[in-house]
Amino acid sequence: MKVFTRYLAILLFALGATGCSQQDETPLRLGTNVWPGYEPLYLAENMGWLPQSVQLVELVDASQVIQAFRNRALDAAALTLDEVLLLEQDGIPVRVVAVLDVSDGADVILARGDIDGFAGLKGRAIAVESSALGAYVLSRALEINGMTIDDVQVVHRGVDSHEEAYLSGEVDAVVNFEPVRSRLLAKGARELFSSREIPGEVVDVLVVHEDYIKAHGERVQGLIDGWFDALAMLRDDRAAAMTAMAQQGRLGESPEEIEAQYDGLKLPDRAENLAMLGEGGSLHQTVNRLSRNMLQQKLLHRAPQRPLADPRFVR
Repeated sequence: MKVFTRYLAILLFALGATGCSQQDETPLRLGTNVWPGYEPLYLAENMGWLPQSVQLVELVDASQVIQAFRNRALDAAALTLDEVLLLEQDGIPVRVVAVLDVSDGADVILARGDIDGFAGLKGRAIAVESSALGAYVLSRALEINGMTIDDVQVVHRGVDSHEEAYLSGEVDAVVNFEPVRSRLLAKGARELFSSREIPGEVVDVLVVHEDYIKAHGERVQGLIDGWFDALAMLRDDRAAAMTAMAQQGRLGESPEEIEAQYDGLKLPDRAENLAMLGEGGSLHQTVNRLSRNMLQQKLLHRAPQRPLADPRFVR
């Protein structure tokens, strides 16, 4: 299935603009990369809780997801909130229809075991996916530790190649996340920074093109309902959910390995989503705080011009 979805992704890139003209005939195309916070989508698909009008497209990394979404090869995407701010800044009308997860330690900077503390990264090569979340996490970590980007050697690499670059000795550290985090820690890497040090700043959301919502709101609703069905299984029959996700093969080989990857993640349920997305909800404060930080670090050149959240589908 992974080979097929990646082949499909390449095809979607090629079709790009022509896909828009066939929007009424094609399913809702939702792009993701491999990440525990997105895996309940595939659990919902596996359990038959997603309608046939929804198609999951697995891409290699977040950069590919963003590019495909920009090109309208995707109707929806699972992205971090900082990535959504970049889309909004570029004038792409998007709406956040659900909060998928909040990272509380799952996004990390890992280094070789002989590097003693964050200051030990000075002059070292760090692999980072520059066009996505990695750049933000690295900039915040440097800021908190009194360093700048000039203190390190940034190696721009897609996240799918970070593990190989680290193990081969090409880089001394990586800005990455689960499941790579667990694998590298098991091989002696040291965790120097995590999203636990920037609480509430690393948030994964589901975004949809605004015009697609107007044309096919019922498909978006079917997707959201399937997501919450999967979260209910994770809550009520966790062992079965972990076994099913292990059989899917994206996060690890055993339910125990996958369970460990959720230690640093919070998955808001429907009520929590409504509280976050509704008027005056916590997501609005998160957007304001995140945009201020990104403006200070010159990762953003203007704050959002309008509210991003659309809570109707989580009610």
